[in-house]
Amino acid sequence: MLIRHASDIRSSEITEQKLYVSRREFIRALTVTAAAGAGIVAGAPAAEAAAEPAPRGRKLENVRKSPLSVTDEKPNSWEQITTYNNYYEFGADKDSPAIYANTLKTEPWKVVVEGECAKPGSYSLEDILKGQTLEDRIYRLRCVERWSMVIPWVGFSFSNFIKRCEPTSKAKFVEFYTLNDPGQMPGVRIPLLRWPYREGLRMDEAMHPLTILAVGMYGEVMPKQDGAPIRVIVPWKYGFKSGKSIVRIRFVEQEPINTWKESNSIEYGFYSNVNPTRDHPRWSQATERRIGEFFMRKTVMFNGYGDQVAGMYAGMDLKRYY
Repeated sequence: MLIRHASDIRSSEITEQKLYVSRREFIRALTVTAAAGAGIVAGAPAAEAAAEPAPRGRKLENVRKSPLSVTDEKPNSWEQITTYNNYYEFGADKDSPAIYANTLKTEPWKVVVEGECAKPGSYSLEDILKGQTLEDRIYRLRCVERWSMVIPWVGFSFSNFIKRCEPTSKAKFVEFYTLNDPGQMPGVRIPLLRWPYREGLRMDEAMHPLTILAVGMYGEVMPKQDGAPIRVIVPWKYGFKSGKSIVRIRFVEQEPINTWKESNSIEYGFYSNVNPTRDHPRWSQATERRIGEFFMRKTVMFNGYGDQVAGMYAGMDLKRYY
């Protein structure tokens, strides 16, 4: 039997105690019997269920190819994209969203807009999509845990919706909140993070043409485990900046606190730009593994979108403002 000593184990291989305990609590909570002998919790499937790809959804109409895809890389498959996800509201493991997200109710859907804007209110998904031209945008997704994908999102520029809300001159940042419903989301029953999940962007980042509100992928409506029915995509930042299942957008004057920075500011900052020269405290960010590939590849600054976005950070110390 091979015994590995602590000095032989890289820090990146060690599961953080808080995450380990929370995962155990999550699994324990899901194995509580809701009905005698059924092995079901609040209508969720049994805890031992295997992750399966999302069923193919309704085809979105009048989707045009976007000139802003900025990559000719082959997208990951539907099966890969819908079975390997970070969506902590459904659990901390990568297959948890595929197993449990079927409980998510996406119709009807409202997004509340508030803060420093002339047109606050409650917007239905139909309101948000009215007059929008949906585009097929193939973007790289890079996650802070060093894995990546290429995903054919369907969406439209976030700036289009921001303009409709008419932010005032005081609006320097856009803050967004995701759905927080323990009845639908077994993960939020565990205090792994402070719910609801919150993220934010500087106004120029939110208005950048590459930042989109996505409502689908592969030309079809967004699968539940990938953030249905509407989510933010910021392709030059780590994936946790791209909030899923958005229910609230606020225009604010001061930099908002985002969930992962609040949870652990040593490891996660507000900007979260993909930067291979700034290591995570527990592992290097210089390489990544594309899902479906065996070998690691070099991580590219700004996830390969530097020509489009680097000017927004001219003069900033990107190791300090991480």
